[in-house]
Amino acid sequence: MARDKAEPAIVRLDQVDSTQTVAFALAERGATDRTVVVADQQAAGRGRRGRVWQAPARTSLLASILVRSGLPQALLATLSPTTAVATAEALRRVAPLEPRLKWPNDVLVGGRKIAGILLESRAVASSEPVLVIGVGINLGQREFPPELAGRATSVALETGHAVDRETMLAALLEEFDAWRARLEGEGFGPVRERWKSLSDTIGRHVTVDGVSGTATDLDGDGALLIDVGDGVRRVIAGEITTDETTGEAHAARR
Repeated sequence: MARDKAEPAIVRLDQVDSTQTVAFALAERGATDRTVVVADQQAAGRGRRGRVWQAPARTSLLASILVRSGLPQALLATLSPTTAVATAEALRRVAPLEPRLKWPNDVLVGGRKIAGILLESRAVASSEPVLVIGVGINLGQREFPPELAGRATSVALETGHAVDRETMLAALLEEFDAWRARLEGEGFGPVRERWKSLSDTIGRHVTVDGVSGTATDLDGDGALLIDVGDGVRRVIAGEITTDETTGEAHAARR
């Protein structure tokens, strides 16, 4: 699908219930592809499986990207690992970090979550699927609540200083545009290979919603392939845990 040649809009807001909700509302009113919603704070930010995402005001980059893609329906889900790769590459650009990717949608530094992605699709007043990809990146937090302290981190905690949110946003959107273009132009192959090179999941013993074994690969649609001993199982989505001795024990979105 041809992109709108006009400069994509960036809608900046103070506090919202959720940038995802705002982006879908804009889509209903005809907002163009790659419209971005950014907020200082979310009152009811959404995560995977109904989780709530909360962060002190102006400590995180909270963004939702509206996508009107011409990808085949079967490949729309690959926009999630594509965005994870873009987020990791953006973090590498703006800070001395070595991010790793945890299936399905977390970005880790030192085994702790620094960013997460949420992809949602809805039918709006058009014939094409509309997706909104939410990205949350921890930038300025110096501490986390006790229940998150061992599992979450931020740019400030890892490097000693926070990255400016506009700098982070610019890097994220540049990487997102580049990796999305590769996905739409070359297929999932190049994205898949980069995701695997950054993966903190491949090669680990994992359990995903009752399926246990060694994570071996990503399938062509972003599904995780798990060697269960007597065969390979495909897992499209789910809650992932890893052995305590080999990695972080619990996955949570943004």
